[in-house]
Amino acid sequence: MLGLIDSTLREGSQTSGVFFSLKQKMAIASAVAAIGIEELELGVATCQDPDLPALVAACRELKHRPRLALWCRCRAEDIELAASLKPDILSLSLPASDLHIRKRLNKTRRWVLAHLQESVQLAKASGIKKISLGIEDSSRANRQFLNELIAEAVSVGVGRIRFADTVGIMTPNETSDLIRFYKQRYPTLELAFHGHNDFGLATANALSALEAGADWVDVTVLGLGERAGCARLEELVGMLTLVKSQKKYAVDQLSMLCTLVAESAGRSIEGNHPLVGSAIFTCESGLHVHGLLADPASYEPFPPELVRSKRTVLLGAKSGGKAVDGYCARLGISPGSSLPALVSMVRQRATELGRPLLDSEIRCLA
Repeated sequence: MLGLIDSTLREGSQTSGVFFSLKQKMAIASAVAAIGIEELELGVATCQDPDLPALVAACRELKHRPRLALWCRCRAEDIELAASLKPDILSLSLPASDLHIRKRLNKTRRWVLAHLQESVQLAKASGIKKISLGIEDSSRANRQFLNELIAEAVSVGVGRIRFADTVGIMTPNETSDLIRFYKQRYPTLELAFHGHNDFGLATANALSALEAGADWVDVTVLGLGERAGCARLEELVGMLTLVKSQKKYAVDQLSMLCTLVAESAGRSIEGNHPLVGSAIFTCESGLHVHGLLADPASYEPFPPELVRSKRTVLLGAKSGGKAVDGYCARLGISPGSSLPALVSMVRQRATELGRPLLDSEIRCLA
């Protein structure tokens, strides 16, 4: 694994109803870089984005400077614009499925191969040293043509192939098989995966790609992106750091980053959102509270302090004796032989109110 490609400012900004100002883009780029993400995709190389030159220039000065990338259509004017901004890597994009080639573009497979060659030659002649090919809709492409397209890309000097599951239909096993097949065929070629979340599998597919040998996977903060979005940066960073023991990402910065992006995008973060939700360490169920009181690791995959959160235990309609006794001890109350009666009253009162009880209410019942 070489790293993660954050596409919040490219794919994420394509989310319906989302618009980032230049100031917000700069703040997001800085926060993503502070996490330790290796590559920042700053946007689409087009004259329709007046912020791009200033954004690229600002990102060159970042304290934790990742590799800077631009996404680009295979159009001469866009490639020349991208080259003038001098990104560390340029990601050219071409479709591979007949649905996109024939019905969307009204072109042929032969046109795609010729256009690839022309575009790479122009990019190189314009001073671009590292070129990535993003293969749009590769998950629905004819495998024989996909082989031909990748072979052509390698022959003209493309250094990375970026498979796009454009409509999010791949499973983790299919993703692994795809990456392993091409890694065996081209062991020195960098492979990347861009997965969409239409069936809720984007993060799982991204992880499967990495485990199968992919060098890079795309992520966006909060999974922003077209339709259901993409693999979530916070989930991949959390899994790689807290479960897979990667040491290069600052998980304690995730909550701040996600809050920044949510506010900039006009979105809210659900309380049960993985890694950064405000309620993920809140527990009311009697069985779980009992386990947490015995050992937090019994029902927590990692200590809340690692992501700047804290544990909260609530008493309500689902609470048991151990939970009530432990909670009362925190309040300086010792129910003693009255514990069973207190548990019954806590459950009844919480059921009547339709919510967990406040400390004052528990004191009153005790």
